[in-house]
Amino acid sequence: MKFLAMTLIPYGPDPITGIQPPTTERLRSVVDNAVLAEELGFDGYGVGERHERPFLSSSPPVILSHIAARTSKIRLFTTVTTLSLLDPVRAFEDYSTLDHLSGGRLELMIGKGNGAAQAKLFHVTEDDQWERNRESYELFRRLWREDKVTWSGQFRPSLDEAETWPRPLQHPIRVWHGSATSEASVELAAKWGDPLFSANVTNPIEPYAALVRHYRKCWVDYGRDPADLLVGAGTAGYYCAKTSQDAIAAYRPIFDARVAGMRARSMDPVFLSLEDAIERSSALVGSPQQIIEKVHRYHEQMGHEVLNINGDGAGLTLAQHRATLELFQTDVAPALRRDIPSRPFPPIAA
Repeated sequence: MKFLAMTLIPYGPDPITGIQPPTTERLRSVVDNAVLAEELGFDGYGVGERHERPFLSSSPPVILSHIAARTSKIRLFTTVTTLSLLDPVRAFEDYSTLDHLSGGRLELMIGKGNGAAQAKLFHVTEDDQWERNRESYELFRRLWREDKVTWSGQFRPSLDEAETWPRPLQHPIRVWHGSATSEASVELAAKWGDPLFSANVTNPIEPYAALVRHYRKCWVDYGRDPADLLVGAGTAGYYCAKTSQDAIAAYRPIFDARVAGMRARSMDPVFLSLEDAIERSSALVGSPQQIIEKVHRYHEQMGHEVLNINGDGAGLTLAQHRATLELFQTDVAPALRRDIPSRPFPPIAA
């Protein structure tokens, strides 16, 4: 199994101190966390994309470019690039440039995106968001593969023998499809033979596992070899300590602040207590052995080779954040790497 640390860059008061850091400090902490993830042996670091409160993740290419300059080995993920909101030509230019600056370490993950405010900001509606995502991706993938593209669609101006620069370092780049609640994402991934990444965050495992099963069925229906598909999965939170009691005590303020933030935005949390979240959600909070056993239970239903944990550190001291990631790498990751085989990521360009 391979392991990513990721962040959506939530921005709010510290759940313990009540102090909200300056924006500059918060953004720089993301870069520092990516450097730490590489130092500790994570395979990848992901930065999400949101264009609304309470997140500061509106410009992943800029942040990932800074991370690329501070690191040399770790794969750089977009978790996710919201193609339903973006001009695919402009997104290609940004990410092709980043692919060169990172030495070919970029892994794109695309998706429709969530959030009513950001949809309104970009004039995207519930009626057209999935079609926008599909159309944008089908142009996007051609831009990575073809030097000149002639194309017409519904949501952006047509292209006539259009050239896009710079041409990418990776030929072509691998694109994952982020999946949360709809069959549309998994069907698009299967259609084009792309890997799938299940969000696996908001609800219990059942709807996510059902979508992964649908992806596998669609993959075979398109005549593809089941051995070639690739699945990753996220988690709803992470904190590991030597004992479950210590892990729960450290993570409880973070969980409580998250629930309060959801209610402040008129959202109804599915898991009302930390204990319920540990029992029924994908949250990995507990001792190393408890986390290993839970990942195995989820793997039985998801069959994923890549696991994404929260590598943000919001709500933790720097010492706590480093200690829990170190514990993951020393006591959790080796067992899961041994028990759950995974294929190598693409090699880094020389």
